[in-house]
Amino acid sequence: MEITYKTTKDFTVEQLQDLFLSVKWSSGNYPDKLQVAMKNSHSVVSAWYGEKLVGLINCLSDGAMTAYFHYLLVRPEHQNQGIGKELVNSMLKSYEKYARKVLIAYDTEIGFYKKCGFDIGEASTPMFITYLTT
Repeated sequence: MEITYKTTKDFTVEQLQDLFLSVKWSSGNYPDKLQVAMKNSHSVVSAWYGEKLVGLINCLSDGAMTAYFHYLLVRPEHQNQGIGKELVNSMLKSYEKYARKVLIAYDTEIGFYKKCGFDIGEASTPMFITYLTT
């Protein structure tokens, strides 16, 4: 079975919880909020293995200048198959005319994002107020 990609914002809370908890992200403990977050995103691209949600990326944007790619995740058993790269490339193409494309990468993922064309910002530090751990 092949991976298919969809541009939808409609997910069940169970689909989102299952995906986010599969990668041990604490956001998965708030599936109702995740469902609202996806609906309110500027855009979302998801990856499916049959009827199973196996990955997604979302973008928050001002609609003209800045695109912030907030979530990118792929179920562990589907990682290293090019799904994450396909999701990132899809978003980069959608927002190619934007002046700024931004994301915050976990240190262990910096190499992946560099391969996708991102660089570490100079003279800037991401800052947070959050109750999430991942």
